[in-house]
Amino acid sequence: MSHPHIESKFAICINNKNYPTSLEIRKIYQVIPDTTASKHQMIRVINESNKDYLYPSNYFIPIELPKAA
Repeated sequence: MSHPHIESKFAICINNKNYPTSLEIRKIYQVIPDTTASKHQMIRVINESNKDYLYPSNYFIPIELPKAA
């Protein structure tokens, strides 16, 4: 479900070790806010299966996209 009042966050994948079928290096993924995950150095993203999963946060670099994107 879409939440228009929540700004979308994105990150680019820089590592897919142990997750080669779930993550593509240099691909942009939508980030789902998860404060519990971030306390454990994890990030929740929507992966290739179009579902949200946790991955090590150091596998990604946060990016800002223009609103037009």
